[in-house]
Amino acid sequence: MHQARKRFGQHFLADQQVINDIVAAINPRPEQHLVEIGPGLGAMTLPVLSLVKQMDAVEIDRDVIAALKVSCFSVGELRIHEGDVLKFDFATLRREDKMRLIGNLPYNISTPLLFHLIEQGQHFHDMHFMLQKEVVDRMAAQPATKDYGRLTVMLAPWVRVERLFDIPPTAFRPSPKVTSTVVRLIPHQAPPFAITNRALFSQLVLAAFSQRRKTLRNALHALLSTDQIRSADIDPGLRAEVLPPESFARLAALISN
Repeated sequence: MHQARKRFGQHFLADQQVINDIVAAINPRPEQHLVEIGPGLGAMTLPVLSLVKQMDAVEIDRDVIAALKVSCFSVGELRIHEGDVLKFDFATLRREDKMRLIGNLPYNISTPLLFHLIEQGQHFHDMHFMLQKEVVDRMAAQPATKDYGRLTVMLAPWVRVERLFDIPPTAFRPSPKVTSTVVRLIPHQAPPFAITNRALFSQLVLAAFSQRRKTLRNALHALLSTDQIRSADIDPGLRAEVLPPESFARLAALISN
């Protein structure tokens, strides 16, 4: 029996009904290119592979790779790429069709991994992930709510976030201490608002939310003057948490200019 490794953030799905619900939400088809992040012991890999007959997977734990190869051998072709997904270049897997990403993402790297994936979003048709519920709450939050923040704004230009359903801790072995949520991310064909410089947008959003209680005037003083903020039709006395994502894009454009 494989022991889950804390350093890899491993929690293996063990509830068959939950697995069936996730596979149904993904709705994989044989002609599609499925790529799984962190297949682990193959709880989701096996039913998906049985439907598509060939797929790719990125896995860092070499101990589970051997077991995966054995369990999947008679089901279909699973191409396993051993390595750290935070450093993985998904362009190396790209075919004519865009990829569909799936996975039970390790909670300890979920936010940096999401940022890594949206940087490569042009390769993906959609993404279905299991994440900590509070992370999905932040991903899907609306302005002026407690969950709205940097993660919400950083995702907004690149993907549409659809919350699907929650999963209790009892569905995993070992059980995490938190509820999980299945979420669907659909990359925008084009950003819903203009991003003139991606790096500057990221820098500005980070500064704006670095101290949530600060006004924009104070949080952004190293990047923009009070008059510049006003020139974007934004009150410098507001806090970042009340601004919609497109407002941050307007402010970032001022820096670019």
